[in-house]
Amino acid sequence: MNKFDSVIETYLSHLHFGSFATHAIQAIADLYTFKGLILIPVLWWMWCQHDARREWRREMVLATVLSGLVALFVGRLLTHWLPFRVRPVFSPELHLNFASGATKDALLSGWSSFPSDHAMLWMAIATGIFLVWRGIGVLAILYTALFICVPRAYLGFHYPTDLLAGAAVGIAITFVMTRQAIRARYATPLVRWIERHPGPSAMVAFVLCLELVTQFDELRKLASGVFKHL
Repeated sequence: MNKFDSVIETYLSHLHFGSFATHAIQAIADLYTFKGLILIPVLWWMWCQHDARREWRREMVLATVLSGLVALFVGRLLTHWLPFRVRPVFSPELHLNFASGATKDALLSGWSSFPSDHAMLWMAIATGIFLVWRGIGVLAILYTALFICVPRAYLGFHYPTDLLAGAAVGIAITFVMTRQAIRARYATPLVRWIERHPGPSAMVAFVLCLELVTQFDELRKLASGVFKHL
């Protein structure tokens, strides 16, 4: 563990609140309500706005959603390609006592800590919101940092560098995916298709947003169970 991570994680591991506050932080870190269910509806709000920039805004919403999907995919690839990094809460050699304590998620023990897919996905989404609505976007970025990233460091699920690297990659992905030269290649025809086929597109959008909110957790668990029995 580098000096930067060591100082912050040591401080957080000694920062214990009351039982109610600790459970509240754990709920914020674990429940989908405090992650995607806050940010994804903002994209729907943006989509439904009717003004002179409606087409551009819809292209940006599609680009943001696809950026989130790319971020998740890249995050999974990086955890497999990069050297495995044990999460702080599962590293006894650190001698740190995190607030998560007995509520450790055993599933996380087999997943590399670096980079954070939570930070990557939701910072990608928040960046897309920022590029369309500056004021709401600033709030979205602050929300992602304070309610999605910080609790995961406090509970020992990630080192600060895991979160910073994930956030940086997520921001970069959205920035690239939303550039006019790139966006026009996929978002413009997608908007046309959605306008011609509102029924099927609404169905696909609902399922896709549901999976983004849950970060494909159930599908990943299903796939993991299938592979174990093959």
